[in-house]
Amino acid sequence: MAAKKQSKKAEDTQSTEIIDKAKNVQTPNEIDLGADKTVESTLIALYKLQTTYSKIDKVRTIRGELPLEVSDLEDACLGLQTRLDKFKEGLKAFENEITEKKESIKRSQFLIEKYKEQLDNVRNNREYDALSKEIEFEDLDIQVNEKNIKEISLKITEKQEEIANLTADLENHNQELELKRNELNSIIGETEKDESALLEQAKQQETFIDERMLNAFTRIRTSMRNGLATVKIERNACGGCFSKISPQRQLDIQMHKKIIVCEFCGRILIDDKIAEMSKNE
Repeated sequence: MAAKKQSKKAEDTQSTEIIDKAKNVQTPNEIDLGADKTVESTLIALYKLQTTYSKIDKVRTIRGELPLEVSDLEDACLGLQTRLDKFKEGLKAFENEITEKKESIKRSQFLIEKYKEQLDNVRNNREYDALSKEIEFEDLDIQVNEKNIKEISLKITEKQEEIANLTADLENHNQELELKRNELNSIIGETEKDESALLEQAKQQETFIDERMLNAFTRIRTSMRNGLATVKIERNACGGCFSKISPQRQLDIQMHKKIIVCEFCGRILIDDKIAEMSKNE
Protein backbone atom coordinates (compact mmCIF):
# COMPACT_ATOMS: atom_id res chain seq x y z
CA MET A 1 0.00 0.00 0.00
CA ALA A 2 2.85 2.35 0.94
CA ALA A 3 4.59 1.48 -2.32
CA LYS A 4 1.46 2.42 -4.28
CA LYS A 5 1.18 5.77 -2.50
CA GLN A 6 4.84 6.50 -3.16
CA SER A 7 4.41 5.60 -6.84
CA LYS A 8 1.30 7.83 -7.14
CA LYS A 9 3.15 10.72 -5.47
CA ALA A 10 6.02 10.38 -7.95
CA GLU A 11 3.55 10.41 -10.87
CA ASP A 12 1.85 13.56 -9.52
CA THR A 13 5.21 15.27 -9.11
CA GLN A 14 6.20 14.36 -12.67
CA SER A 15 2.85 15.60 -14.04
CA THR A 16 3.26 18.89 -12.17
CA GLU A 17 6.73 19.36 -13.67
CA ILE A 18 5.40 18.67 -17.19
CA ILE A 19 2.58 21.20 -16.72
CA ASP A 20 5.04 23.83 -15.39
CA LYS A 21 7.32 23.28 -18.35
CA ALA A 22 4.39 23.55 -20.77
CA LYS A 23 3.45 26.90 -19.24
CA ASN A 24 6.93 28.24 -19.85
CA VAL A 25 7.14 27.15 -23.48
CA GLN A 26 7.09 30.09 -25.95
CA THR A 27 4.83 29.99 -28.97
CA PRO A 28 6.12 31.32 -32.32
CA ASN A 29 3.89 34.35 -31.75
CA GLU A 30 5.53 35.35 -28.46
CA ILE A 31 8.90 36.88 -27.59
CA ASP A 32 10.08 36.58 -24.00
CA LEU A 33 12.46 39.32 -22.87
CA GLY A 34 12.72 38.25 -19.24
CA ALA A 35 11.59 40.72 -16.57
CA ASP A 36 8.14 42.30 -16.82
CA LYS A 37 9.57 45.79 -16.51
CA THR A 38 11.91 45.16 -19.47
CA VAL A 39 9.04 43.89 -21.61
CA GLU A 40 6.82 46.84 -20.70
CA SER A 41 9.54 49.42 -21.36
CA THR A 42 10.37 47.74 -24.67
CA LEU A 43 6.72 47.85 -25.74
CA ILE A 44 6.54 51.53 -24.85
CA ALA A 45 9.73 52.24 -26.82
CA LEU A 46 8.46 50.25 -29.81
CA TYR A 47 5.16 52.13 -29.91
CA LYS A 48 6.90 55.50 -29.57
CA LEU A 49 9.22 54.56 -32.42
CA GLN A 50 6.26 53.45 -34.53
CA THR A 51 4.48 56.76 -33.86
CA THR A 52 7.55 58.70 -34.96
CA TYR A 53 7.96 56.66 -38.16
CA SER A 54 4.26 57.10 -38.94
CA LYS A 55 4.78 60.87 -38.74
CA ILE A 56 7.77 60.55 -41.10
CA ASP A 57 5.65 58.51 -43.53
CA LYS A 58 2.96 61.18 -43.38
CA VAL A 59 5.51 63.89 -44.21
CA ARG A 60 6.81 61.86 -47.14
CA THR A 61 3.27 61.17 -48.36
CA ILE A 62 2.92 64.88 -49.09
CA ARG A 63 5.36 64.35 -51.95
CA GLY A 64 2.90 61.88 -53.44
CA GLU A 65 3.95 60.34 -56.73
CA LEU A 66 6.31 63.19 -57.61
CA PRO A 67 9.55 61.27 -56.91
CA LEU A 68 8.38 58.43 -59.17
CA GLU A 69 7.21 60.86 -61.85
CA VAL A 70 10.56 62.66 -61.78
CA SER A 71 12.40 59.33 -62.02
CA ASP A 72 10.22 58.18 -64.96
CA LEU A 73 10.74 61.48 -66.77
CA GLU A 74 14.49 61.28 -66.24
CA ASP A 75 14.52 57.77 -67.74
CA ALA A 76 12.35 58.95 -70.67
CA CYS A 77 14.65 61.92 -71.35
CA LEU A 78 17.69 59.66 -71.21
CA GLY A 79 16.08 57.24 -73.68
CA LEU A 80 15.11 60.05 -76.07
CA GLN A 81 18.61 61.55 -75.87
CA THR A 82 20.18 58.16 -76.62
CA ARG A 83 17.93 57.70 -79.68
CA LEU A 84 18.64 61.25 -80.81
CA ASP A 85 22.39 60.70 -80.56
CA LYS A 86 22.12 57.50 -82.61
CA PHE A 87 20.03 59.26 -85.25
CA LYS A 88 22.57 62.06 -85.47
CA GLU A 89 25.36 59.52 -85.86
CA GLY A 90 23.38 57.85 -88.65
CA LEU A 91 22.81 61.23 -90.32
CA LYS A 92 26.51 62.00 -90.16
CA ALA A 93 27.30 58.60 -91.69
CA PHE A 94 24.92 59.34 -94.60
CA GLU A 95 26.51 62.75 -95.15
CA ASN A 96 29.98 61.19 -95.18
CA GLU A 97 28.76 58.60 -97.67
CA ILE A 98 27.46 61.32 -100.00
CA THR A 99 30.80 63.13 -99.73
CA GLU A 100 32.60 59.93 -100.76
CA LYS A 101 30.23 59.41 -103.71
CA LYS A 102 30.81 62.97 -104.91
CA GLU A 103 34.56 62.49 -104.67
CA SER A 104 34.21 59.29 -106.65
CA ILE A 105 32.25 61.20 -109.36
CA LYS A 106 34.98 63.83 -109.54
CA ARG A 107 37.62 61.13 -110.02
CA SER A 108 35.56 59.49 -112.75
CA GLN A 109 35.07 62.83 -114.53
CA PHE A 110 38.80 63.52 -114.33
CA LEU A 111 39.57 60.08 -115.81
CA ILE A 112 37.02 60.57 -118.60
CA GLU A 113 38.67 63.84 -119.60
CA LYS A 114 42.05 62.16 -119.51
CA TYR A 115 40.91 59.20 -121.62
CA LYS A 116 39.28 61.54 -124.17
CA GLU A 117 42.57 63.39 -124.59
CA GLN A 118 44.34 60.08 -125.14
CA LEU A 119 41.83 59.14 -127.85
CA ASP A 120 43.34 61.85 -130.03
CA ASN A 121 46.72 60.13 -129.93
CA VAL A 122 45.77 56.47 -130.36
CA ARG A 123 47.84 54.46 -132.84
CA ASN A 124 45.44 51.58 -133.50
CA ASN A 125 41.87 50.38 -133.04
CA ARG A 126 42.75 48.23 -130.06
CA GLU A 127 43.91 51.24 -128.03
CA TYR A 128 40.84 53.17 -129.17
CA ASP A 129 38.47 50.38 -128.04
CA ALA A 130 40.25 50.06 -124.68
CA LEU A 131 40.01 53.79 -123.97
CA SER A 132 36.37 53.86 -125.07
CA LYS A 133 35.55 51.03 -122.65
CA GLU A 134 37.29 52.87 -119.80
CA ILE A 135 35.27 56.01 -120.60
CA GLU A 136 32.07 53.94 -120.67
CA PHE A 137 32.94 52.26 -117.38
CA GLU A 138 33.64 55.59 -115.63
CA ASP A 139 30.43 57.04 -117.04
CA LEU A 140 28.45 54.09 -115.63
CA ASP A 141 30.21 54.55 -112.30
CA ILE A 142 29.13 58.21 -112.28
CA GLN A 143 25.51 57.20 -112.95
CA VAL A 144 25.56 54.63 -110.12
CA ASN A 145 27.04 57.15 -107.69
CA GLU A 146 24.48 59.80 -108.67
CA LYS A 147 21.67 57.29 -108.12
CA ASN A 148 23.10 56.35 -104.71
CA ILE A 149 23.37 60.03 -103.78
CA LYS A 150 19.67 60.54 -104.54
CA GLU A 151 18.71 57.51 -102.43
CA ILE A 152 20.90 58.61 -99.52
CA SER A 153 19.52 62.15 -99.79
CA LEU A 154 16.01 60.77 -99.30
CA LYS A 155 17.21 58.84 -96.25
CA ILE A 156 18.81 62.03 -94.91
CA THR A 157 15.52 63.89 -95.31
CA GLU A 158 13.66 61.16 -93.41
CA LYS A 159 16.35 61.08 -90.73
CA GLN A 160 16.21 64.86 -90.34
CA GLU A 161 12.42 64.69 -89.85
CA GLU A 162 12.85 61.99 -87.20
CA ILE A 163 15.54 64.04 -85.49
CA ALA A 164 13.27 67.10 -85.51
CA ASN A 165 10.41 65.10 -83.95
CA LEU A 166 12.71 63.55 -81.34
CA THR A 167 14.20 66.95 -80.52
CA ALA A 168 10.72 68.39 -79.99
CA ASP A 169 9.72 65.42 -77.79
CA LEU A 170 12.93 65.72 -75.78
CA GLU A 171 12.39 69.45 -75.29
CA ASN A 172 8.82 68.85 -74.06
CA HIS A 173 9.97 66.12 -71.70
CA ASN A 174 12.78 68.31 -70.37
CA GLN A 175 10.36 71.16 -69.72
CA GLU A 176 7.98 68.84 -67.88
CA LEU A 177 10.89 67.33 -65.95
CA GLU A 178 12.08 70.79 -64.91
CA LEU A 179 8.59 71.67 -63.64
CA LYS A 180 8.29 68.41 -61.69
CA ARG A 181 11.78 68.82 -60.21
CA ASN A 182 11.02 72.35 -59.09
CA GLU A 183 7.73 71.20 -57.55
CA LEU A 184 9.43 68.30 -55.78
CA ASN A 185 12.31 70.46 -54.53
CA SER A 186 9.80 72.99 -53.23
CA ILE A 187 7.93 70.31 -51.27
CA ILE A 188 11.16 68.77 -49.99
CA GLY A 189 12.33 72.21 -48.91
CA GLU A 190 9.12 72.71 -46.94
CA THR A 191 9.19 69.28 -45.25
CA GLU A 192 12.93 68.66 -44.97
CA LYS A 193 13.26 70.38 -41.58
CA ASP A 194 10.38 68.39 -40.06
CA GLU A 195 11.61 65.14 -41.57
CA SER A 196 15.18 65.68 -40.33
CA ALA A 197 13.91 66.40 -36.80
CA LEU A 198 11.72 63.27 -36.82
CA LEU A 199 14.55 61.09 -38.17
CA GLU A 200 16.83 62.35 -35.41
CA GLN A 201 14.08 61.62 -32.88
CA ALA A 202 13.65 58.09 -34.26
CA LYS A 203 17.41 57.54 -34.09
CA GLN A 204 17.42 58.48 -30.40
CA GLN A 205 14.42 56.25 -29.65
CA GLU A 206 16.13 53.28 -31.31
CA THR A 207 18.87 53.39 -28.65
CA PHE A 208 16.30 52.26 -26.03
CA ILE A 209 15.46 49.08 -27.96
CA ASP A 210 17.43 45.84 -28.00
CA GLU A 211 19.22 45.29 -31.33
CA ARG A 212 17.48 41.97 -31.97
CA MET A 213 14.07 43.50 -31.30
CA LEU A 214 14.92 46.57 -33.40
CA ASN A 215 15.87 44.34 -36.34
CA ALA A 216 12.56 42.48 -35.97
CA PHE A 217 10.66 45.79 -35.85
CA THR A 218 12.43 47.05 -38.99
CA ARG A 219 11.81 43.79 -40.83
CA ILE A 220 8.08 43.85 -40.00
CA ARG A 221 7.76 47.54 -40.87
CA THR A 222 9.42 47.22 -44.28
CA SER A 223 7.23 44.23 -45.17
CA MET A 224 4.00 46.13 -44.48
CA ARG A 225 2.55 48.44 -47.13
CA ASN A 226 1.41 50.98 -44.55
CA GLY A 227 4.66 50.78 -42.56
CA LEU A 228 2.91 49.71 -39.33
CA ALA A 229 4.97 47.27 -37.24
CA THR A 230 3.50 48.02 -33.78
CA VAL A 231 -0.27 48.40 -33.48
CA LYS A 232 -2.95 48.68 -30.79
CA ILE A 233 -5.84 46.30 -30.30
CA GLU A 234 -8.92 48.07 -31.59
CA ARG A 235 -12.40 46.63 -31.14
CA ASN A 236 -10.95 43.25 -30.18
CA ALA A 237 -8.98 43.10 -33.43
CA CYS A 238 -5.44 43.73 -34.68
CA GLY A 239 -5.01 47.41 -35.59
CA GLY A 240 -3.00 46.40 -38.66
CA CYS A 241 -4.85 43.58 -40.40
CA PHE A 242 -8.13 43.85 -38.40
CA SER A 243 -8.20 40.13 -37.65
CA LYS A 244 -10.05 39.16 -34.48
CA ILE A 245 -7.95 38.43 -31.39
CA SER A 246 -9.15 35.90 -28.83
CA PRO A 247 -9.98 37.10 -25.27
CA GLN A 248 -7.22 34.90 -23.82
CA ARG A 249 -4.65 36.41 -26.17
CA GLN A 250 -5.85 39.92 -25.31
CA LEU A 251 -5.39 39.08 -21.64
CA ASP A 252 -1.82 37.91 -22.34
CA ILE A 253 -1.13 41.19 -24.16
CA GLN A 254 -2.49 43.22 -21.22
CA MET A 255 -0.20 41.33 -18.82
CA HIS A 256 2.92 42.84 -20.52
CA LYS A 257 4.92 39.72 -19.71
CA LYS A 258 5.77 38.84 -23.30
CA ILE A 259 5.93 40.65 -26.60
CA ILE A 260 3.14 39.10 -28.63
CA VAL A 261 2.66 39.43 -32.37
CA CYS A 262 -0.47 39.01 -34.46
CA GLU A 263 -0.74 35.41 -35.64
CA PHE A 264 -2.22 36.61 -38.94
CA CYS A 265 0.01 39.52 -40.05
CA GLY A 266 2.99 39.32 -37.67
CA ARG A 267 2.68 42.86 -36.27
CA ILE A 268 3.63 43.56 -32.64
CA LEU A 269 0.50 44.00 -30.52
CA ILE A 270 0.00 46.40 -27.60
CA ASP A 271 -2.95 47.50 -25.48
CA ASP A 272 -4.30 50.98 -24.70
CA LYS A 273 -2.29 51.16 -21.47
CA ILE A 274 1.03 50.94 -23.33
CA ALA A 275 -0.18 53.57 -25.81
CA GLU A 276 -1.07 55.95 -22.96
CA MET A 277 2.21 55.32 -21.14
CA SER A 278 4.17 56.07 -24.34
CA LYS A 279 2.49 59.48 -24.56
CA ASN A 280 3.38 60.38 -20.98
CA GLU A 281 7.06 59.48 -21.28
